[in-house]
Amino acid sequence: MENIVLKNDRLTVEISPRGAELQSIRDENGVQRLYQGDTPFWGSRAPVLFPVAGGFKDDRYEMDGKTYEMPKHGKVRYEEMQIENASAASVTFVCTKKFDGFPFDYAFRVRYTLVENSLRVAYITDNTGDIPFWFCVGGHEAYRTPEGIEDYEIVFEHDEPLNSNILVGNLLSHDVTPIESRNGVMPLKYDYFAVDALVFPYLTSKSVTLRSKTHSRAIRVDFAGNSNLMFWTKPGAPYLCIEPWTNTPDFVDHDGKIEHKRGSIHLVPGDRDIREHTITVL
Repeated sequence: MENIVLKNDRLTVEISPRGAELQSIRDENGVQRLYQGDTPFWGSRAPVLFPVAGGFKDDRYEMDGKTYEMPKHGKVRYEEMQIENASAASVTFVCTKKFDGFPFDYAFRVRYTLVENSLRVAYITDNTGDIPFWFCVGGHEAYRTPEGIEDYEIVFEHDEPLNSNILVGNLLSHDVTPIESRNGVMPLKYDYFAVDALVFPYLTSKSVTLRSKTHSRAIRVDFAGNSNLMFWTKPGAPYLCIEPWTNTPDFVDHDGKIEHKRGSIHLVPGDRDIREHTITVL
């Protein structure tokens, strides 16, 4: 299935039906703003994470007395999703496939909509069955930093203490590392990513801007619909992932019950959940 292209006078966006993954974001000057998966560091660009963002302890979870296996970041990112509707400025993809680790009746939609210099991203989940289930969802967009991330900084909506929970493998410790910032601005350092990612579960900010120290291009991500924010790259890599998630990875002492997973969403039959974030190209 061919990629879908959305275009207005400010942005040109390309999306693959495979996992509804963003492939390209070009600004009005034709400058590519999304990492292209073209280095040895990482081969993806912007996978959609459903029905879990991050990992479960031991790659499994318990619900209603049953145990389900689920790999890190879920399985929808590998699926060819159906195009439900498309126009010049918007497209909606849908997936209803059941998995061994997610054998429920559902419809998961990913909708992209161009509005001037912004791309609105919506994750829409419907429970189409007759039993409730739990799920999580998150974005994983990687933005180009061709000069290296240390030529960039993150500007938070609010000036607040930045305490990143420490990752132990795929799991989250209750211990935190204070991250340097001044007046809401966090300089980026590759040292932060020697272990894996920065994890901020308790931010008051609902918007962050990735901006260069050497030129005027920037990207703002607004994530009012999500409670957790991750930053990820690999030392030396030319990209930074800004990841708004509903959930956190499992904590090291998690009991395996999905209802106890921070940020899990309980969806009863007939209900719909919508989580949105917006990418604005500056």
